[in-house]
Formats: sequence, C-alpha cells, structure tokens
Amino acid sequence: MKQNILVELLTFWKNWHFRLLLDLTAKMKFCLRWKSMGVFVTARHQDEEVEMTRMAVQFELEDLNMRPDPEPLLTEMIHEAAYRENTVGLHRFCPAENIAKMSREVLHSYLRNYYTPDRMVLAGVGVEHQLLVECARKYLLGVQPAWGSVEAVDVDRSVAQYTGGIAKVERDMSNVSLGPTPIPELTHIMVGLESCSFLEEDFIPFAVLNMMMGGGGSFSAGGPGKGMFSRLYLNVLNRHHWMYNATSYHHSYEDTGLLCIHASADPRQVREMVEIITKEFILMSGTVDAVELERAKTQLTSMLMMNLESRPVIFEDVGRQVLATRSRKLPHELCTLIRNVKPEDVKRVASKMLRGKPAVAALGDLTNLPTYEHIQTALSSKDGRLPRTYRLFR
Repeated sequence: MKQNILVELLTFWKNWHFRLLLDLTAKMKFCLRWKSMGVFVTARHQDEEVEMTRMAVQFELEDLNMRPDPEPLLTEMIHEAAYRENTVGLHRFCPAENIAKMSREVLHSYLRNYYTPDRMVLAGVGVEHQLLVECARKYLLGVQPAWGSVEAVDVDRSVAQYTGGIAKVERDMSNVSLGPTPIPELTHIMVGLESCSFLEEDFIPFAVLNMMMGGGGSFSAGGPGKGMFSRLYLNVLNRHHWMYNATSYHHSYEDTGLLCIHASADPRQVREMVEIITKEFILMSGTVDAVELERAKTQLTSMLMMNLESRPVIFEDVGRQVLATRSRKLPHELCTLIRNVKPEDVKRVASKMLRGKPAVAALGDLTNLPTYEHIQTALSSKDGRLPRTYRLFR
C-alpha cells in the first residue's frame, strides 16, 4: 500500500524535474547546480508542506468523482479488471483512506528504493552531448540526497500478469452537469483485450490497428475533416445515433499491453451498445481494406512527426525511450516500421488478441449490462453477437 500512498505525492516531483530540465540550453550549468541542491533541500519537506499536498490529493480525488468525463476513472477500472491485484492493476489514484498515512518517512522510504541512479535518465535537447556529460559529472555526481544513500532493499520487480475480469461501479450519472445545461444520463462501458508490450515487434501493428479503429465523441461525428473514416465513426457513430461516444485506446507497457474500446449510451441501450463493441472486436480479425490501412498508417506517421516538431516533446521522447528501452529509435526508423505494416500483420495480431479473456469496466446505471460470461462468449463467436436471453416476466 505504500506505493499507492505515494503515487500522487510524487507526481508533483516528477513534473517539476521535467520542467526544470527543459531550460538546459541557456542556463544549463545553473539548472544542474540548482537541481543537485534541490534534491537535498526540497526533500526536507516540513509538515505543513506535506499537509498541503494531502489537501491537493484530496481535492483531485473529489474532482475525479465529480467531473462529467469518466475516462480517467474508466482507465483505472479497466486496468484493475485486466490485471487483478498486480502491477498495473493496482490503484493509480491514491485511495482516500491512505491520504492521512502520507508522511516524510514514508516518502523517503519510497525515494530511497526507486530514485536511484540506475533508474534515472538525464536528457537534453539542443545541447552538445559532451558538454552535457561534463556538467552532469560536475554538478550531479557525489550529491548526498536527503533520504540517504542506503542501497535499495524493497524494489518491486513483479511482472504484469494479465487475468481478465470485470470491474463495475453503480453510480447515478444523471446529475454530473457542472452548469445550467443538463448532460444526458449515460452508462459508460470499456471492453479491452491484452495486446503486447512496447518492446515486441507487434507493437507497431497494434498502434496501426488502434489508429484504424479511431473513434471519438458523437459531437464531432458530423462534418468534413473530423476523422470520420476510422471504423468506429463509420460503423458505430454514423450508424447508431443514440451512441454518444466510441473511442479506441491502446495502453502499452514494458511487459504487457491493453487495447480497449470505450463507449457510452443511454442506460436503456447498454446491451445493444456492448454487442456493437464486441462485433467491432471480431471485425478486427477480418479483411483489412488496403485504403483504410494506408490511411491509418499515414495518420499515425503524421501524428508522430507533428508531435516531434515541438522541442519539449522531443526532450520527453528521448528521456522516455532511453529509460524504457536503453536506446532511442529515430523518427525515420519508426516511420519505416509503420510503412512496413501489412494487412496480414493487423489481422494476425487481432486474431491473437481475441484468443484471450476480456477485461470489462462499467460505470453508471448497469441494470441492462450483459454478464461477463455473455461478453466473453460474444468475443469467442464468429459474429460477436451476445447470447439471446429470454424472460418470462418483464
């Protein structure tokens, strides 16, 4: 539970470190010197600072449960269902009962185990490599952190174990509007299947498949230039006017991955909505049109290159890739991998994915939600249809 307690508290620290390193070009020596001192000084939190952080975490949890957009909460739930009680399935948001347990001692214990040199990357953009190395040696080596330099003893090296399953939260979604205009009461469903890690060769085909599914909200479903040629727009939002959202997401980690579809509709049409989503999953392993595949690859390449036009994004890309893979793939290498994806690659990874157990997250009025067994049966069938149910009394 200590890791769950500290995730929210350390978020501020990690964001601060990233912002600090962005200014290495003009004031690199000053920043590195201040950073090395900051590790020592800012780690000595006073009780009132920790209390302010507790209040900030409490506010974020309250905001999470009040906001009309349930996507962060559904993402938390789908991971909880997919990886029951292990690794990425553990709580990402601090449980409310753990806020009071935050303390300087617990914080230092976490930092002592996880903020070690072998888990850190110093990244720089727009600076000569040798100069960055020399400054790092001068200002970062030999610094004694406030939490001590004792060797880490309690590092969690667990490997993600995909379990599949369902996570449900019954909630009244009729009063989530923050203004005078009411928001329709919706039930939100997310269905996911295990994909692959970002270290595997199938990562790029899964990224193309996710882009091919696309999707979004019904507000953007009309009019030109709205990404309407993705499957979830063409087959779902344009054909079923009562669906408010259908979006594909792909979460990829060092040892696992999860491809899922989030959909929302009126509570009375939950069963029909789930069946539409299971049908789309089954269609992933069917025929892949050459035109839609080229469009998805072009869109993925375009998104990659446009993001890398920003220097802060390049900086983050360098740091994340080196931290995760010990190397960095250049943009032209990634574009080549994307161009080499063939229809049979997409069909192969989709067929492999469909052989696993599903993960399901459901939020709202769940009166008409199909059982987990029925959803699993639909994803194992040829057409994605849910088993028919018959009731003597209604």
